[in-house]
Amino acid sequence: MAVSLNTFLLTINCGSSSLKFSLYHSSSLQEELSGSVDAIGSAASKLVISKQEKPVPGHAGGFKSLDAAVKAVIRWIKQSQYNNSLLAIGHRLVQGGPNHRAPQLITDDLLKTLHQYVYLAPNHLPDEIKTIKAFQKAFTQLPQVACFDTAFHADMPDEAKYYPLPDKYREQGLLHYGFHGLSYEYIMQKLAADGIDVNKQHIIIAHLGNGASMAAVKNGISVETTMGLSPIGGLVMGTRSGDLDPGVVLFLLKQGRLTTTQLDTLLSKQSGLKAIAGKSDVQELLGLAAHDAKARAAITTFCYQARKFIGSLAAAMGGLDLLVFTGGIGEHSAVIRESICRNLDFLGIRIDDKLNNHHKENIESSTSKIKVMVLKTNEEAMIAQHTQTTILK
Repeated sequence: MAVSLNTFLLTINCGSSSLKFSLYHSSSLQEELSGSVDAIGSAASKLVISKQEKPVPGHAGGFKSLDAAVKAVIRWIKQSQYNNSLLAIGHRLVQGGPNHRAPQLITDDLLKTLHQYVYLAPNHLPDEIKTIKAFQKAFTQLPQVACFDTAFHADMPDEAKYYPLPDKYREQGLLHYGFHGLSYEYIMQKLAADGIDVNKQHIIIAHLGNGASMAAVKNGISVETTMGLSPIGGLVMGTRSGDLDPGVVLFLLKQGRLTTTQLDTLLSKQSGLKAIAGKSDVQELLGLAAHDAKARAAITTFCYQARKFIGSLAAAMGGLDLLVFTGGIGEHSAVIRESICRNLDFLGIRIDDKLNNHHKENIESSTSKIKVMVLKTNEEAMIAQHTQTTILK
């Protein structure tokens, strides 16, 4: 497919309560604009386009569902100057099962496969599939590309990839997938562009947001990551439990008499920081922590678990050269970064308070043995890059 200087790639990134999209020049991959609908399901949600100070006229009302947000984005694109200049659409998908990791063109066969693996990501794949179909219907002539969030972790060693369960479950797709792969991939490219030889480094990337995970990247390969079969596992998160003793799940099923649907809702939407403090937003919890014991407990738990996983990931790699903070919390909360790093001196991690408080890119102190960085991630840029590569094959 020919790439014109005047055509654009559209990227779509569905979240649990948000929809992000961007337009990139199809040749240079420079971003033209970006937009988002946040707080879907609340009266406060609105469609906002970058480079505009106010929400897009006519689309400022509360969006009750992702479907409504998708329709609004499609309507805006159709009415914009870009409608006839789109070359392809790239979608972030959380999961594609064990045999779909690399970015690929979306076909009817792929959609059938995705339907078969909904049970692996019931809180994400159904909405992502519906969104793909909505854009297919609206832009029938455009190729669309699936970019899987599990791709970055596809080469994890067997001891990290497989659970100690009978083979029949592995054959059903039960394995350690890992997520946030597009974010990790972007960070690795950014580090390489900054002159760091990532193929000779032991790196931990902490993607900390409402959904949070970490990855251990040894010599350019993801060798371990905190999220497992699903994005529920690993670190405690805004509304997700993170790792639990399997006995806890059995307890909830037996003593709590929960159905599997109720259990899913509990672990995905009613646990984590929300269960501890009644609120899931870290910035809000930090504001309350001085006079709210539950808010303090939530922040303490979050930072404790982050430290614990940094230690275990460093052990998995046999060392650590670089720690990177990214994601909404990782990029913007100096307090969280300081609290996580405070007791990691045994690993040689020491941060400079002034550099940290000013959100500098490098925040390690002069006496630190480990480099510590704060980098902004960009999943949409990776979607655009993979979409360009895929349609040109």
